[in-house]
Amino acid sequence: TFPLALDVGSGRGYIAQHLTKETVEKLVQVDIAENALKNAVESEIPTVRVVADEEFLPFKEDTFDLVVSSLSLHWVNDLPKAFKEIHQVLKPAGAFIGAMFGGDTLYELRCSLQLAELEREGGFSPHVSPFTAVADLGHLLSRAGFNTLTVDTDEIQVNYPGLFEVMEDLQGKYILRMGESNCSWNRKPLLHRETMLAAAAIYQAEMYGNSDGSVPATFQIYYMIGWKYHESQAKPAQRGSATVSFGDLAKIEALLKRGEK
Repeated sequence: TFPLALDVGSGRGYIAQHLTKETVEKLVQVDIAENALKNAVESEIPTVRVVADEEFLPFKEDTFDLVVSSLSLHWVNDLPKAFKEIHQVLKPAGAFIGAMFGGDTLYELRCSLQLAELEREGGFSPHVSPFTAVADLGHLLSRAGFNTLTVDTDEIQVNYPGLFEVMEDLQGKYILRMGESNCSWNRKPLLHRETMLAAAAIYQAEMYGNSDGSVPATFQIYYMIGWKYHESQAKPAQRGSATVSFGDLAKIEALLKRGEK
C-alpha cells in the first residue's frame, strides 16, 4: 500500500481509474494543462489536483511513496530534468512506474510525409513530435539516480482507412490523451494539398497499405520501473564472488533427468 502517490502528466486522470484504495490511499495529480485537470474523471481515491510543469515539480524532497506517469513524458522538453524531479520527490525505496511513447511511434506516417515533401517541395520538416530511443531510456533513468531498473517495450498497431483518418484522429479526439500533433518549434505551419495527397498515396499504395486497403499506424510504448535508493534494498554481489559458473547451466537438464530416475 502506498500512502501518497503522484501522477505526473495526469491529463484527465485515466490512471486513477485503475487504482484502488487498497493500493493508493491518496493521489496527487499534476499536469501543465489546467483544462485537462478541470475536466478530470472522478475516482474512488481522495485526489488533489495541481497545475505544474513536469520539469519543475512543486513538492519537497522525499514526499511521495509512488510516482506514476502514463503516456505524457514524450511532451516534456527536458526529459533528463523531468526524471531528476521525479527522483527527487520520491521517498527512499519509493518506486517510479511509467509508460511513454517510443521512437518507432507513427513511423509509417512520418516516413510518408517526409518522402512526399522531399519529392514535392525539395525538403522536409518534422510534423510529428520527436520521441526518445529505447537505448537512451535506461541511461537517462540511471543518470537521474534510479536503480534496480526495468525497461520493456511493446508495439500496438491500429488500422485506419487512410492517412487523413490517422491525422484526424491524432489531432482530434486523442489530442488530450495522446497529443501526437507536432510540438516542435521548427515545424512548418502547413502542408500543401499536393504534398498531402502524395503522402497519402505513398502511405497506402506504395509502402504500408494492407491488403484490405487500410493503413497501419504503429504506437511503440516503453514501460519503465525505477527505485530510489535505500540501504534496505537488495544489493548485487561483489564481482568475482560467484560460486557457480554459467557454463554449468548446460548441465542442469542432465542433473534433473538423473534426479527423476
